[in-house]
Amino acid sequence: MAARPVLADLTVGQEVGRTELTVDRARLVRYAGASGDFNPIHWNERVATEVGLPGVIAHGMWTMGAAATVVADWAQDPGAVVDYQVRFTRPVPVPDPGHAVVEVVATIGALDAGEGTARVDLTVTSGGTRVLGKAQAVVRLA
Repeated sequence: MAARPVLADLTVGQEVGRTELTVDRARLVRYAGASGDFNPIHWNERVATEVGLPGVIAHGMWTMGAAATVVADWAQDPGAVVDYQVRFTRPVPVPDPGHAVVEVVATIGALDAGEGTARVDLTVTSGGTRVLGKAQAVVRLA
């Protein structure tokens, strides 16, 4: 296991995490049960296409939460993430059969030695399209 990050060892632009997450229809059903979000666009192809979507889409909050795991894993303490914000820019279509892949790359966007924090910028894409915009987490490291 890698050592917990140290603020003084970081540089702006440094990549600190990268992962690929998969989501299939079964995960969407489990997430709906856990979150209480049973909107049919997350499980019913007909409803999703009738409202103009490319098909069933992943819950935005699932995408947001799943992307944040990269930061929490890097920090080695989910409690160190003191702020996290995103803009939802595009949906993540989830095929049936099969799964969608969400790619997450985390880089240091800013450092604040006075506050002991690092801002981690996330690039979150699926199928080559950015699905979260301005995804940023602030991590307390000191």
